Amino acid sequence: MTTLPTSDPDTAPLAPLVTRTVALSPADGTALLSLLPATDARDTTSWVRRGEGLVGWGRAASLTAHGESRFAALESWWQQVSGSAVVRDEVDLPGTGPVAFGAISYAADSPSGATLVVPSVVIGRRGDQWWVTTTTTTDALPPSVDPIVHDDVEAPGDVAFADGSLSPTEWAGAVAEAVTRIQRGDLDKVVLARDLDVRTAAPVDVRWLLSRLAESYESTWVFAVDGLVGATPEMLVRREKGLVTSRVLAGTIRRTGDDEHDLALAASLARSSKDLEEHEYAVRSVADALAPHCSSMNVPEAPFVLHLSNVMHLATDVAGVLTDATSSLALAASLHPSAAVCGTPTSVADALISELEHMDRGRYAGPVGWMDASGDGEWGIALRSGDVSGEDPRRMSLYAGCGIVAGSVPEAEVAESDAKLIPMRDALTAARP
Repeated sequence: MTTLPTSDPDTAPLAPLVTRTVALSPADGTALLSLLPATDARDTTSWVRRGEGLVGWGRAASLTAHGESRFAALESWWQQVSGSAVVRDEVDLPGTGPVAFGAISYAADSPSGATLVVPSVVIGRRGDQWWVTTTTTTDALPPSVDPIVHDDVEAPGDVAFADGSLSPTEWAGAVAEAVTRIQRGDLDKVVLARDLDVRTAAPVDVRWLLSRLAESYESTWVFAVDGLVGATPEMLVRREKGLVTSRVLAGTIRRTGDDEHDLALAASLARSSKDLEEHEYAVRSVADALAPHCSSMNVPEAPFVLHLSNVMHLATDVAGVLTDATSSLALAASLHPSAAVCGTPTSVADALISELEHMDRGRYAGPVGWMDASGDGEWGIALRSGDVSGEDPRRMSLYAGCGIVAGSVPEAEVAESDAKLIPMRDALTAARP
């Protein structure tokens, strides 16, 4: 059943936002993530890659929407909120002024819904430029905030993992059924995900996860929005001053740690008909979705191999010039769900996901990222991620998924999903450095 968009009146702004952005000059060597103070998991925000990006805390305003129109509800709300804001921006870069962070449910009927959060404080870094944005709903211009390095981050203590909705054996059975459907011609590809339940001795400090993920996976976007935290290698869409880009990942092989062997594996991945087929479906779905909004599109004929610390992916960067005023969030809506997280054809693959996964994906595999008042922003796909329970901060759900095509082998897909769970598992169990 599709529900109408809803919002929480306690978190919707009752007065126009008042936003101030000023330049910062932090001490040399300051890490952006180290400036996050201790706060509730759902009020910690992050979008950081290679030490640059945005972090924030607090909640000046937010809105949660549900149903098929959840993207449109958030878009309308943000246009109203950012359009009526009183803004003093002394930096004037993408990500300055009013900024909202978002996490969108994969499915329209998910209880998780789609949320935009405007933090009370945002600190940003781009190259050598640093800034801080403070936002309130009072009449007075908010004071600036001096960055403070926080060293009070605590590990979650003992961690216990348990099967989620399906055991590995049961999930392999679901993969086998999907292969049967594909081989008989029902569809070309489907992406099946599995979940893992987590219990920790101490409440999960999102900052602990963010720091561990950033250390181990510096080429990913390390994110936290409303309790959803992870490190995604996949940029769904970036909009910046008229240029639109998207990084498509599909086709995966696990690394061994032996550089020479891994180079050979990378070469085999680049020649794999199964993985190239899976990748082609994903690239085509992104290019087709962006085409109505872009001109001068560049879609490379062949993918490259993206090397991460635990896996390698086939990757393609699609780019185009924006020809209309579509915001980054609206572009993300047009791309979701891509073949990289759903399958082809979309409607058939989505129905099979509902039949075989036996779980609610929540915000996993949905868009996650940020947007400023101009509509510029970055939205990744919430992969390599977990969701901290809003009811018990000692509980999390982790997720991983695999693209299934006619040549998929269930046991190999289980191994691939295990590899994709490693980033979050390792981040939770890492010892203090």
